[in-house]
Amino acid sequence: MTSATNNPVPGGNRMTILLVDDHDLIRKGLRHAFERDPQFEVTGEAGSVAEALRKAAALQPSVVIMDLRLPDGSGLEATRKLRKAHPSMGIVVLTMYAGDDQLFGALEAGASAFVPKSAPADDVVSAARHAAATPNAFTAGDLAEAMKRRLTPTGPQLSPRESQVLKLLADGMSVAGIAKQLYVSESTAKTHISKLYEKLGAGNRAQALMTALRLGLLEAPDAPKF
Repeated sequence: MTSATNNPVPGGNRMTILLVDDHDLIRKGLRHAFERDPQFEVTGEAGSVAEALRKAAALQPSVVIMDLRLPDGSGLEATRKLRKAHPSMGIVVLTMYAGDDQLFGALEAGASAFVPKSAPADDVVSAARHAAATPNAFTAGDLAEAMKRRLTPTGPQLSPRESQVLKLLADGMSVAGIAKQLYVSESTAKTHISKLYEKLGAGNRAQALMTALRLGLLEAPDAPKF
């Protein structure tokens, strides 16, 4: 692999950019933002994961600007593959879905920076500059607050038994099945379920499971079986 030389000094080698987004207008807007800065040169564009991986390997850009959702897959999965194949390549995840889950997903995938599409174009350019200089150091505007939210739970706190009941409900088990699984009476199982519903502010199984998914109390593989 031939690594790009990232030199921000005017007259030095420019930082090269690969834009990955399935919307032409967004790519054109990003291209315009980067072309206003003499330190950058947009050397390629891609509209899918497959095209992004192919062009990244061929062009060896200093930085890839990666959309989160692409027609043939996830930008996060593409980021993981790029980070594994090109350890020194900068990767900026750009998305309109800018929640904590997406931010931490970008961090865990090996991105260099995370920027919401609602941010000014200058923020994307600044993130690309950071990514080119320190590709393995993650930055995001809301990172400190997101970390605080993750470390300070604000939702209902379930006991180990309530968490177990929630998982069994998500598996589609009946009250009798839950009682058998927990080695308790059906009356006791109903009490556990009732307390769980109360904590989640739910009136039935479907409401409880949807609330649990929204609060992150159930992982995606535990998708409810109604």
